[in-house]
Amino acid sequence: MKVRVKWNEGVSFVTETGSGHALVVDGAPEAGGRNLGPRPMELVLAGTAACTAFDVVWILKKARQPITDCVVEAEAKRADEDPKVFTKIHLRYRIRGAGLNRRAVERAVKLSKEKYCSATLMLAKTAEISFEIELDADAPTVSRAAGG
Repeated sequence: MKVRVKWNEGVSFVTETGSGHALVVDGAPEAGGRNLGPRPMELVLAGTAACTAFDVVWILKKARQPITDCVVEAEAKRADEDPKVFTKIHLRYRIRGAGLNRRAVERAVKLSKEKYCSATLMLAKTAEISFEIELDADAPTVSRAAGG
């Protein structure tokens, strides 16, 4: 895996990924940035949430679970002193699908956290990682007979 980060101006950078995508990374105005893009540590947290969401969806699809939506919200606390590593990360999984098996969802989240998600496994070296799962069944489809 490779990335290229090129300084633009101030504390703004253009990041190019090995898969051919680019994004602007910038700092807060009080750090000399212009708020043109996310902060580097926001990207670390976003990447972590995306990594575990990917795993959960993949595992549930493999288990033939009727998943229709997956949202992972991540909230983190950082150390007060440099290096300001993450010390706590809480992940809220909101999984949707009619007839989802709660045990299958819990298993998918656990497998992601303990085996598959490289990001959470790395960050667990400095941060306490907690999670919660919210299941939301899809609203049943209502059929109505034509006529009267």
